Amino acid sequence: MKTGDIREAFLAYFEAEGHTRVPSSSLVPGDDPTLLFTNAGMNQFKDTFLGLETRPYVRATSSQRCVRAGGKHNDLENVGYTARHHTFFEMLGNFSFGDYFKREAIQYAWQFLTVTLGLPAERLWVTVHVSDDEAAAIWIEEIGVSADRLSRLDEDNFWQMGDTGPCGPCSEIFYDHGPEVPGGPPGSEGEDLDRYIEIWNLVFMQFNRDASGELHPLPKPSVDTGMGLERIAAVMQGVHSNYEIDLFQALIKAAAGLLNVADREHNSLRVIADHIRSCAFLIVDGVLPGNEGRGYVLRRIIRRAIRHGNKLGAQAPFFHQLVPTLAQVMGDAYPELVKLQPQIEKALLAEEEQFAKTLDNGLQILQDALDNLEGSVIPGEVIFKLYDTYGFPVDLTNDIARERGLGLDMAGYEAAMAAQRSRSQESGSFRVDYNNVLTLEGSTVFTGYDSLAGEGTVTALLRDGEEVAELDTDQQGVVVLDTTPFYAESGGQAGDTGYLEAGSLRLEVIDTSKAQNHHLHHVKVLHGNVRVGNRLHAQVDASVRQRTRLNHSATHLLHAALRRILGEHVTQKGSLVDAERLRFDFSHPESVSAGDLARIETQVNEQVRANTDVSTRLMSMEDAAKAGAMALFGEKYGDEVRVLTMGENDYSVELCGGIHVDRTGDIGLFKIVSESGVAAGVRRIEAVTGAGALAAVARIEERLDAVCEIVKSSRETVVSRVGALKSESRELEKEVARLKQKLATAAGGDLTAGAVEVAGIKVLAAAVDGADAKSLRDTVDQCRNKLGSSVILLAAVEGDKVALVAGVSKDLTGRVKAGDLMREFAGRLGGKGGGRPDMAQGGGNDVAALAEALRAVPEWVAGEMGAA
Repeated sequence: MKTGDIREAFLAYFEAEGHTRVPSSSLVPGDDPTLLFTNAGMNQFKDTFLGLETRPYVRATSSQRCVRAGGKHNDLENVGYTARHHTFFEMLGNFSFGDYFKREAIQYAWQFLTVTLGLPAERLWVTVHVSDDEAAAIWIEEIGVSADRLSRLDEDNFWQMGDTGPCGPCSEIFYDHGPEVPGGPPGSEGEDLDRYIEIWNLVFMQFNRDASGELHPLPKPSVDTGMGLERIAAVMQGVHSNYEIDLFQALIKAAAGLLNVADREHNSLRVIADHIRSCAFLIVDGVLPGNEGRGYVLRRIIRRAIRHGNKLGAQAPFFHQLVPTLAQVMGDAYPELVKLQPQIEKALLAEEEQFAKTLDNGLQILQDALDNLEGSVIPGEVIFKLYDTYGFPVDLTNDIARERGLGLDMAGYEAAMAAQRSRSQESGSFRVDYNNVLTLEGSTVFTGYDSLAGEGTVTALLRDGEEVAELDTDQQGVVVLDTTPFYAESGGQAGDTGYLEAGSLRLEVIDTSKAQNHHLHHVKVLHGNVRVGNRLHAQVDASVRQRTRLNHSATHLLHAALRRILGEHVTQKGSLVDAERLRFDFSHPESVSAGDLARIETQVNEQVRANTDVSTRLMSMEDAAKAGAMALFGEKYGDEVRVLTMGENDYSVELCGGIHVDRTGDIGLFKIVSESGVAAGVRRIEAVTGAGALAAVARIEERLDAVCEIVKSSRETVVSRVGALKSESRELEKEVARLKQKLATAAGGDLTAGAVEVAGIKVLAAAVDGADAKSLRDTVDQCRNKLGSSVILLAAVEGDKVALVAGVSKDLTGRVKAGDLMREFAGRLGGKGGGRPDMAQGGGNDVAALAEALRAVPEWVAGEMGAA
């Protein structure tokens, strides 16, 4: 069976058994700060298992794409060197939310493996937890598994979501590859997980562990299972390594063809084949290469693949050329891979080209360090320099070390990293995570879509991260109401502000956030004493809410305009909407041109002037997808969602739970105030609406009038006047450059008289008055031509800085290098520099030390020439 056929067979089998087929969620977990990437099939059902959300079904099945390449679950270093480690894999799963339990889960698994897939029962081995007599009895007495092929394991067969919360025993199913493969069964002394391969894990969510560690039976036990698609494909295709299955063989063949490699068993081809999957799917889900977080993990994976291609002889970008093959073998299951293929290729090519600029330099630095290495461990400062200066991920350095039988001084590297963090750390404030504090059940009823005021009962009070019974005058804390019109910060929209009142009691609401399913009113008690059970009148600040509504609605029109004008690769990467402005981050590989910005602004304002109705409808996630609604980055959605439609001909259709205008004309005016880059491949637009936009236009006109006053022009002629002034300035700059060149030529002739002879060559070290860096370079060339075999260091003082240029005649660069000369003497002046063996440039800031440094140059040259 091909890999795609196995995936479909699994999903179809469980659909026939009453399970709802649920699409794979994004690799970027929605609203789950505990996860860097989706790394298991149950991630998207986490809140369902925790009882924080309900779904219209109690049985589900999915094929979830997963990445394990960062954080706690990181298999990156093993990928390519083992048979079953991957950065990207698919997890087949079936789930029960309080419906069936152990018996049915075991029966389904056995039926699928032995009947649907036709695996011989005698090749299967089963494990249970040592305490789980119930599961053991089902396997042996009902399924008929021999007791000789069942192992009882301890900690390996008990699953838990965290230190507290849902947990329970596991039952694993292993496939025996046969006696020709060495290794013993699970739990035996000879166990090595090579002959006996785990293919399926059944988790029985049976208990809740409290803070004391005690286990309490769950009222509705659940089932969470996972079977690696690649592993079961290897079994079904009669191969031992996952890299031998059809999917990987297609990618390896393509990579081998691109790189002209005959040995298809080469580990580097496996690395490349694995990495193209994780990289492509991460880009599909909106991650782009960057220097932090998920973007940095993606960059690490890409650069590891590039380095392995370099090892195989790649002389040009190749990695992006594997995307068509990947789309061909996985596009049927994941059509978004085909749809976004051009954007994936573009992002990978850009990273390949960027890394190519530093790869050779980094490899040379590492080679120099290895040539001088004493012992068998690469020093931590070398590892850090490669990372910090050349963008070498530690994984890549480790790959090279592994190939040469060397270790890494990770303690030294971590120390260097810690020192860097300490230097760059910025102060910041962090809000208490009330998800771990609030013990309140149920949820807050939100009435703010229809009203700005209402009545609510205080159900909980919090202060300094703890629940309290009351809050007094001048104290700050959190009020939780059973019903509120206050919008809680979500989806980039800032939380509402306003007041809570009852008689003489008055509280100012500074912000509103959300924990679990409750709205948290962050308050300052202005007068009185508030207690749990009080009935309060809640009043949202109408002015702030109205300005926020305008900005939030404009954000959706902006997103639609960006996709129409820049391309469908544009996806939201974050947003911030409050009463003052809107900020929208989006994926785009380059700055947005002034012309495109103007077109985007015009298009949004056309929709504003159209003054069409804005509608929000509640519908199922499936119906929303059919309606073409876009889900927004970082948001988590239930099965019933709010679909926002704005503009003519459904100009913007997105999922959003925020507060919006009634008609697009309410926005009044949309004005972009800035466009900038915030990370690799991520741009940011800031804009204002309504009265804020009018104020922005007024400020622009004030600045325009100020420019007109300075250049003595009218608004109508100011552009041509500024252009003329710029042309005059350029001509003056050229004239200054010509004069400096003449000075450099004259100075070169005068300076050479001061050269001294050292070991048979001429050495010149001098300061040049009135020069800049460019004229210094010209002067060095003049002096070198006149002196012949020579070493030269010239300096120029510009304010409190010293500019330095060093030159060495070509016949001497084997013995004296300009770069070494520059590093030495720039360092003496408190600066740095470098360059080629024959020419180098740098500078320093210790003007007082310049004269002494110049006098020391002949002695240094004598040492380099061996004449000291």
